[in-house]
Amino acid sequence: MERFGGRVVHTCAYKSGADFRGEKVLVVGCGNSGMEVSLDLFRHDARPHMVVRNTVHVLPREMLGWSTFVVTMALLRWLPLRLVDQFLCAMARLMFGDTDRLGLRRPKRGPMELKNLAGKTPVLDVGALALIRSGNIKKVMRGVKEVTRGGAKFVDGMEEQFDAIILATGYRSNVSSWLMDDGGLFTKEGMAKDPFPGGWKGEKGLYCVGFTRRGLLGASHDGLNIARDILLQWKKPSHHLAKQ
Repeated sequence: MERFGGRVVHTCAYKSGADFRGEKVLVVGCGNSGMEVSLDLFRHDARPHMVVRNTVHVLPREMLGWSTFVVTMALLRWLPLRLVDQFLCAMARLMFGDTDRLGLRRPKRGPMELKNLAGKTPVLDVGALALIRSGNIKKVMRGVKEVTRGGAKFVDGMEEQFDAIILATGYRSNVSSWLMDDGGLFTKEGMAKDPFPGGWKGEKGLYCVGFTRRGLLGASHDGLNIARDILLQWKKPSHHLAKQ
């Protein structure tokens, strides 16, 4: 990548598509970040090209007038995960059609099952899918073989020239870089040691939210547990504090 003559930016440092106006940009990654960056680039008169390396679930942001997250959480209270996944995929097909034709192949596992097993979050579409369908966001291919001085070569043999590359992938926890003493709560990768539904409480009043790889569902579970635990601590006898 050092030989590339243009800019290489990770999405953590991305500010606005205005910085890439008029440029041909390669976006590596088709998750929520990659989709939203591509949409923003198009709206600022850049020419986004997206690399889709893996299978991905794309779901509508809203279903039946409600947010997809709210609908999913409500259904999971009453139905098995498998049936909820079938409903989500059926609604996505009804609203989006066959996304495989756009190069966005759906995984064999359902979106919630995949989230629970691998921590892979489904994409909530905010308008990028229509631009992929119209060709305004170019779906290039499934993988980059090599970055060249002027662009990239792809696994199917094609080569394209680009002004900039945006990396919408490679996310990891940075907890270990700033938390001096985690009390044994985290792994060296910066994730909770205890599997879900544990891993939200450490020592010396340390709590963590959202390290379960379960998305908003996991964060909600952590938050409720933490709130209950704080309440229990608050209600404990405090005569030892009075002696101090």
